[in-house]
Amino acid sequence: MSPLAILALIVIYFGLLIFISSMVSRKSSDNDTFFKANKNSKWYLVAFGMIGTAISGITFISVPGEVGNPDLQFKYFQFVLGCAIGFIIVAKVLLPLYYRMNLTSIYGYIEQRLGVTSYKTAASIFLIGRTIGSAFRLYLVVFVLQRYVFDAFHVPFAMTVLVSLGLIFAYTYRGGLKTIIITDTLQTFFLISSVFLTIFFICRSLNFDVVEAFEQVKNSNYSKVFFFEDYLKGTYFWKQILGGIFVTIATVGLDQDLMQKNLSCKNIGEAQKNMFTFTGIFVLINIFFLSVGALLYIYAEKNGIAVPQVNGVARTDLLFPEIAIHHLSSIPTIVFLLGLTAATFATTDSALTALTTSFCVDFLGMDKIKEIPNSENPNSKEAMERKEQKLVRTRHFVHVGFSILMFLVIIVFNAINDDSVVKMVFKIATYTYGPLLGLYGFGLFMKSKTVHDKLVPIVCLVSPAICFLITQNSELLLGKYVIDNELIIVNGLITFLGLLLISKPATSETRF
Repeated sequence: MSPLAILALIVIYFGLLIFISSMVSRKSSDNDTFFKANKNSKWYLVAFGMIGTAISGITFISVPGEVGNPDLQFKYFQFVLGCAIGFIIVAKVLLPLYYRMNLTSIYGYIEQRLGVTSYKTAASIFLIGRTIGSAFRLYLVVFVLQRYVFDAFHVPFAMTVLVSLGLIFAYTYRGGLKTIIITDTLQTFFLISSVFLTIFFICRSLNFDVVEAFEQVKNSNYSKVFFFEDYLKGTYFWKQILGGIFVTIATVGLDQDLMQKNLSCKNIGEAQKNMFTFTGIFVLINIFFLSVGALLYIYAEKNGIAVPQVNGVARTDLLFPEIAIHHLSSIPTIVFLLGLTAATFATTDSALTALTTSFCVDFLGMDKIKEIPNSENPNSKEAMERKEQKLVRTRHFVHVGFSILMFLVIIVFNAINDDSVVKMVFKIATYTYGPLLGLYGFGLFMKSKTVHDKLVPIVCLVSPAICFLITQNSELLLGKYVIDNELIIVNGLITFLGLLLISKPATSETRF
């Protein structure tokens, strides 16, 4: 498929999203619509759309690519099972808390439980972690589009990034969450369709029927799921399960992005129904992602296709786009591109909306501003309208600001272009969300205590620093033990212990 045809497909795709956005937001584009979708979202739309948010472009191309590593294979599914347990804990423990407190930003709990400085610290952790994580996810996929599409037109990488973020901004800045609920539903449909159709087209190319494809995957060298042999390795079953549980609690239950969608449901019952449905779909779709990976390597072996290289280094995350774009027909290429684009932009648009919401609510206090003084008639309809217009304009500036910030972070990633840095950034959630885990754990389980609020930022800086030193000196400190996703547990525990050290008896107002 030619780069021009691919470009035309991308233009049509974003044209559709912008059209949907204009339809959704034409009646209302105020802050209540942007932040909460007027608390009127249908749970089944939220559940379906959250799949597109949870499965990023990295998952779309890296999880299948990782299957070819003989030391990994289907080990990711262990992590997925841990995630499923984590989702259920979020639904049963954290969601009821957020609904009971009627929160717009979930970090409002920390404000009421531990204090203003703790609250700002928690919100700052989210802003930093989500900005870097989302920029990194977008960077990897823009890199793929640059390699296979925009290099043919001699478009600079920076321009590709700028246009991508500009398109996301165009369909999110007015309707915010209300628009995201609809567009992410559409993008998730493209994503899931892409996975199933990719399996169909590869099987057809290999002359496999459904039963034969299942047998080929099962009997291949790529389908080992459970690793019980060596607890020292990062692939060990219980390490992956525990890592999945706590990573999910931290990056979903303590993350404004995914929780913002849940809080847009009418009530806690619908929000929990959404989470349970989402969990089932999430587990199922990841089984198919891993199956795509096994089939890709079987196809590559049969057709003598090597894993693509960048600067002399094999990049398994490029195998999927390499086969889809260069070795299959036009329809599979279209299917792949739609899936990749949907996975990437469903994640990024949601993150951009959540970042804007968190900054506006947690730092500008937009949910607490009741009125703008008017000397003639403070309660007039005109005064309220002017107040809302001013807040909306401010929100637009914040939205632009985070778009620019994400652009700058991506440009830095591209300039560094160091594989070790990339791997380090990919673990950003382990370092940034660990303190959130400790903060919420302290708040929920130490009812009789609160903290010296001003000291909390120090604890939340020291904990990731200690974790970094542990990982950098793991061989000296831990021998052959390999730290994997369980590092987030260690990070959260260090934060928890640090908060205990600066704790004091709680008053009745700070107990929940």
